[in-house]
Parts: sequence; C-alpha cells; structure tokens
Amino acid sequence: MEFSIATLLSHLSEDKLIAPKVLEKKLDCQDFTTLERLQIALDALERIGIVDKERGKYRRLPHEDTVEARLRCSSKGFCFAIQDAESAEDIYVRESYLGSAWNGDRVLVRVTKEGSRRRSPEGEVQVILERANPAVLAQVKQTDTGFRAVPLDDRLLFELGLVCGEDEDDIDPATAVGKLVHVEVMRYPLGDAPPKGRILRILGSDAEEAADTDIVCCKHYLRRQFPAAVEQALDDMPDGFDPAELGGRRDLRELLTLAFADLSETERVPAAIETAYSLEPVDNELWRLGIHMADVASWVPLDGAIAAEARLRGTATFLGDLVLPLFPEAVAERYSLEPESDRLATSLFLTLDAMGAVVSFELVQSVVCVDRLLDYREAQSLLGRQDAVAADLAPVVAVLDDLFFKLSPLVKAQRQQDGAFELELPERLSLFPDEGRTGALVTSPALPVRALLGELALPAGRALSRHFQALELPGIYRTQVAPDSSDLEDAIAFGNNSGLTLALESETEVKPQDYQNFSQQLSKSSAPQVLAFLLEKTLPLPKYSYKPGSHFGLACSDGYMSCLAPGQRYADFYVQHVLKALLEQGRDRRHSRAKEGVDLGSSDSHGKINWNVLPTQLGADLEVGLSGLVSDLNNSEKIAEDAETDLIGLKKAEQMKERTGQVFDGWIVGVQTYGFFVEIEELLVEGLVHVSSLKDDWYEYRARHTCLVGRKNRIAYRLGSRVKVRVKSVDYYRQQIDLVTVNDGSQETMTDLLDDDGNGRDFDPNRDAPSGGTGEEE
Repeated sequence: MEFSIATLLSHLSEDKLIAPKVLEKKLDCQDFTTLERLQIALDALERIGIVDKERGKYRRLPHEDTVEARLRCSSKGFCFAIQDAESAEDIYVRESYLGSAWNGDRVLVRVTKEGSRRRSPEGEVQVILERANPAVLAQVKQTDTGFRAVPLDDRLLFELGLVCGEDEDDIDPATAVGKLVHVEVMRYPLGDAPPKGRILRILGSDAEEAADTDIVCCKHYLRRQFPAAVEQALDDMPDGFDPAELGGRRDLRELLTLAFADLSETERVPAAIETAYSLEPVDNELWRLGIHMADVASWVPLDGAIAAEARLRGTATFLGDLVLPLFPEAVAERYSLEPESDRLATSLFLTLDAMGAVVSFELVQSVVCVDRLLDYREAQSLLGRQDAVAADLAPVVAVLDDLFFKLSPLVKAQRQQDGAFELELPERLSLFPDEGRTGALVTSPALPVRALLGELALPAGRALSRHFQALELPGIYRTQVAPDSSDLEDAIAFGNNSGLTLALESETEVKPQDYQNFSQQLSKSSAPQVLAFLLEKTLPLPKYSYKPGSHFGLACSDGYMSCLAPGQRYADFYVQHVLKALLEQGRDRRHSRAKEGVDLGSSDSHGKINWNVLPTQLGADLEVGLSGLVSDLNNSEKIAEDAETDLIGLKKAEQMKERTGQVFDGWIVGVQTYGFFVEIEELLVEGLVHVSSLKDDWYEYRARHTCLVGRKNRIAYRLGSRVKVRVKSVDYYRQQIDLVTVNDGSQETMTDLLDDDGNGRDFDPNRDAPSGGTGEEE
C-alpha cells in the first residue's frame, strides 16, 4: 500500500517509541518495495531531525518552530503556508525556500522570521508531507531538448519533461503536441533535475473539446476506478449476512419504517439507501423517532483494502450524472436498506418532548425491513390525505403527517430558537441527508419535505456527540467557524442597497442569529436569490475535528457529529465503527465482580461511567492517527467541494460561451479597483466588467461607497446597483466571463449617493481621494 510522509508521522508519538514492525502493520507494508520505502523515509526523517531512533524504535521529536500547513501559491510566485487552525497566521514562503514543493502540497514549515502587525511570519519548507499533484492537466509542446508538458494551472510554476514508457499502451508525446493531456508525475524535481511525467490520456485539442467531467476529474485527481486490491477484497466478501448475527441485534422488522430519495422524473433508484425513519407517539406527549443507518461497518472492516481506498477518497463526489462513490457498487448493494428486505442497521432512537427537545436517546444494533421507499415529491403529495388513499397506504400517510406536520416543525423551532438559519439555494441542495458541505440547511420550494427531513439530522448529530463525550470515545466531530465580519461587508452593503436593513448585532463577533435575521429578510429583497448566494459564499467550509467544537451554521456550541451517511463519508463510517466496537465489545461495568452494568448505548449511562469503556488495545487502535485522519478528511472534503463547484462553473461557462453577444440584466455584487463583478440574475452566472472597458470616462475606486466613479460624468457603479451587460468573451477553462456595460441611461450618479447624515454630496477629487488606485491595475 502507498503511504505519505504525513500518514507515517501520524502514527508516531512524541512520548512513545514505536517499533518498525508496528509501523509496517499500520501502513500495510507487505511487499519488499513498500518496506524499502518505509525504511528510506524513516532514515531521511531521522537525518533531518524530525524523528529520533532509540533502541531500534522511533518517536517524533517536538519542534516548537515547525508547523504543518498546506501551500497556496499564486501565478506570480507568491506562496503562503496555510495552517489548519482557523486563527493561525499564514506563513509567507519565498520561492527560493520552497525546495521542490508545489502549490497544494502539505508540508512541514520552519518559521524563520516572526510576523509583525503589518507583515506575515516567514518560513521555509522543511519536509514535503504529501503531494497534492500526482498528475496534472497540461498542454504539450516540442522544444529543442524534447517534449514538455505545460500545466494549465498557472499556479504550478514548472514544466515537465515527457517520457514514453515501454508498454504498448503508453502514448507517444509526438502524437500529442498542442493537445490537452492528463500527465502522471513519474518523478518530482530532484536537485537541479526537472520533474518528469508520462501522458495518461489525450483529452482533446483543447479544454473546450474535452468532456467537462474528464477535465474536473483530471484537474483534481479524483479516483474514478477502484484498484485491484479492492476488487480482490470484493471477491472474498460474502453475498449476505450470517443469520446467526441477528441473535445479538434488536429485531425491528415489524416497525413501520420509511426511506426517502429524490427519484426524479426518470425514476432513477439511488445506488444505496443509507437512512430510514420510523416514528411512534408515546405516553405524556412524547415522540420516539427512529433513525436507522445502514450498517456499513459490519460489511467493511476498518483495516482492509476497501476501507483503505475509502479513506483515500474521503467522501463521495457528485459531478452531475457522474458519482464517484466512497465504496464500490457491490458493497453498496450489500448494505443498502432496500425495501422489503431484511438489512443490518445501526439504529438511533430519540425521545423528544412536545416542544421537539431530546429528553433521552438509545443506540442499538438492529435488523430492519424498510416498508416503503418514497420520492420526496410523492411524500409531499400524500401529506394530509389519510382518508383519501388506499387502506394499505393509510399507516404510511399517518407516519408522514406526524413526521412532517408535527415533529419536524417542532425540531425546526428548537433549531431556530438557538439562532440557526436556512438558505433557499436550489442549485446547492445537499445530496447528503443533512446539511452537507454548506454547513447550513439549504431549502428549495420544490422539495419542502426534503428540508424538513434534514431538520432531524441536527438532534441526531448532537445526541451522538453527547454520547461520545460522555463515554470519552475517540470520534470525529463536525465543526464550522464563524465568518469574519469583513467577509460580510459586501453582502450587507448589497442587501441595504437593494432595499433591506441589514446590520450585525455586534461589530466584533458574527453570530448565527445575524444570518437568521438576514435570511428572514430575503423575501423582501429585489434580488433574493443573488443575496442568498452572497450569504452562502461567506460561510466557511465545515471541517472535521477529533475534539468537539462549535458549528456556526447549525448554531451548535456543544459538539455535533455527522452520522447519517456511513456509505458516502468516511467520517460517518469511522464513527459507526466506534459505535460497533462500543456495542459489541464495550465494558459495561468497572470490573467483572460488579453485579450490575450500565447500558452503553443509552443516554442513561451518562455520569455513571468512570472507567475506559473500550478494551485498552482496541481504544488505542481506534485513536491512533486520528489527528492525521482528520486532516486527510478535511483535504478530501475541500477537493470534493472544489471539484463539484468547478463542474458547475464549467457548465455555466459553456452556457455563456453560446450566449456571447447577448444582453442581460444583472446586479453588481463586487467592486474592485480593476472593475466590478455582475451576477446575471436570470442564469445566476457571475462575470467581470473590467474598468478598461468603461470608455466614457476615467473611473476611480471609492471605498466608502464601494463603487467606481467617473471623474467627469460622475456616473457611479456601486454594490447592489442593477446594470445591463453584454457578454463579451468567455475563457472556458478558467471560467472567466468578460462583460461590458450597455448604457440605457439608468446609471446612478454620485449625487444619488448620500452621506451618513442623509445629505447628497458631489465628488471632490481632492477630498475623496480613491483608496484603491486609478483602476488601471488588475
């Protein structure tokens, strides 16, 4: 198995010596080549002082001036090392101190100069922990010294020498000159020797000819095929579960259980059904909600080839009709909660009161039988029709009515009371059964049932988090930091300029209640969809952590875990394995002489446990390398988010390419010294009007009003203004859309802009010096 330096270091501790044999097992080093690579890596790390060797064993040495970070470079050669901690400063790395590191690589950086109030700290790359570019998209050219690949990503500041292997399938670079190719890096820079690569695939004559999914998959190095080791493991997997396994599980097959999916107009059945629901009213106005998750952990061991590949993928990635799954289809077929089939599950029962608050909960391993798979639209159409449907559907409609008319609104009210919010963004609907990658619930008028079902994810994730904390179990939590107030300035200005009254409750801290207030005003805006997209852009990407933390989008401060998609997210899969270990091997009493134990799956156990509930070695195995795993998963989530966004951008660029020359109405959503960005409302596509295209005057940037102002005609292009634009040109690969204004006489002038005291004022170049320059620089 291939491993990175980052993975190797994650298995080393500063206070405990680790034997090479242990590392070989944890890194799954089985063949001579991999064992040799491991020893070379250990020797190199020892030589540069990252690890220490003592009595044949290794430990990691502490370094206060060294940090882990990911490189982010610009096309002009400026590079910064971005640390995982949100509050940590970015470290400037000069090009001469990069070594052979490239944009996106995970590195160890030694801080060589502390930062000041006006300058970032500086550092140098000490070790490359993990390469981010095992392959690149490039254009092939021929030089006097041979064929070279020029990366399309201008942040990759190098060219690769191309070689042709001896295999029959290898592509001769001579046949690819001038074409867009996918190049595998065979050797990274070594001293003065440049990198080398070989062509994996010719995608087309240029980016526009290539398939958009091919471009995205190659650009982000997404794994489209499963390796041979996974195929071998699938051959060894049983077709069904052993009936003897049902003896230790709770039998829930008689419980009316429903599953939901977006089957769309084509009646496409999802690859796997991971979550099903049941609901029962109980005494004293309590509800017993059952959330039944497919038991993927019972099919896929944590230390096998299938799980290893899933860890590398981190998450399923959704690229239109192309889905890159976490697990092969053959695995999904086994764990999927197919209707009218007995299936293994991990069931979470939440007892909620009349206000929708969780009063207790219970986790069990179970066997379930889903009674019906409902399309969201079908479920919506059945609501309130208990007396108008066939007798066999009446119990289903009764559960739907209780679930969506009674319970979900109560849970939503609880969430909103805490300050949580939702955004109406049809294009960004989560394909997960919870808040997904956005971090906040996203709604669509066309699928209200889907949004109400998503409400149930929050109490489930909070209950699971409470349980892991109470029992001190190793886990992966979901967190989201608050946006910086400066990130909201444009959205607030846009909203206020379009007729709303938006303001933060506090100047020093952004709170979920602020977004709740903003989202509640969206319907009054003249551009609600545009403003919703602006707000969504300000939300930081949710991250994983091995410690509980706050989650901004869900207004949750006491810890939250995603758990409803164990077949689509490795973090959920890992959490399910910990639960499996707890319920099957957990110690329910302090010692064997104790007569009574506690129920390790119940919230009733909280406060009653003062011992390690997991066997010592099992707990250590689950916890080792958890910080490294969390870092890998965050990187995978970022890659998936970037890839999904990239595909949307390519499709919009293609759409706009066909509309070159057409005129649209739009809203100014961003103003810079070099021009302003316009969101075309009809298509929700953003383009740039460059200041150089404004030929009627000399335009200057004025920060106070966030606008560009003409010196003579005093026409102002400001944030939130409506403007007519024509599509001038489109760069498909870079997704850059150039627009020009169409003068219809509706432009604002500086006399339309008011001071804080409400008085109009004219532009005085001596008094109102532009803060951003003349607009000529980009």
